[in-house]
Amino acid sequence: MRSIGITGGVGCGKSSIMNYLKENCSCEILLADEVAHLVRARGGRAFPALVEVLGTEVLDDQGEIDRGKMAEKIFGDAAILARVNGIIHPAVREYILDRMAQLEKEGQADYFFLEAALLIEEKYDEILDEIWYIYASEDVRRERLRTSRQYSDEKIDAIMKSQLPEEEFRRHCAFEIDNSGSMEETFRQIHEKLEDME
Repeated sequence: MRSIGITGGVGCGKSSIMNYLKENCSCEILLADEVAHLVRARGGRAFPALVEVLGTEVLDDQGEIDRGKMAEKIFGDAAILARVNGIIHPAVREYILDRMAQLEKEGQADYFFLEAALLIEEKYDEILDEIWYIYASEDVRRERLRTSRQYSDEKIDAIMKSQLPEEEFRRHCAFEIDNSGSMEETFRQIHEKLEDME
């Protein structure tokens, strides 16, 4: 089983690519954001430590961590944010490693794809076989974010400023998919790459 990370800046089209991979090859797909939600949920591996740091006042009526209340606690407090990240990121990594080991043992999937915005920052290149960079020009990404998510230009600017530059993505990634054009062209690139890997 090949383990491959999928990353790229906001609005590059990672979701469409993950859907294509899901439908066109024998694979398991994990989204780091969904894993973060699982480890943060009541009974999840990060839950007790998060409640200890944030206090029981962040819990909702069902005893789950309320994301809005958690965000309020973290907002403007770099120390609490660092502690929360120090709990969530290792728990997510541990979950992913456990899942990869389980898949290897079962031998059912040819590929394991992990999608995350922070693959490089969190050093996932150390545990995955390779990372693919989904590229789309800044103009295309901005237009997508305006139309599909109704983001303001200010919000887009802020998000883009906080992400890695193109050169940094390219430095860490083994393969680049140009998703600036039609989806047909994007899918052709992926199809060729998968054929090469067989």
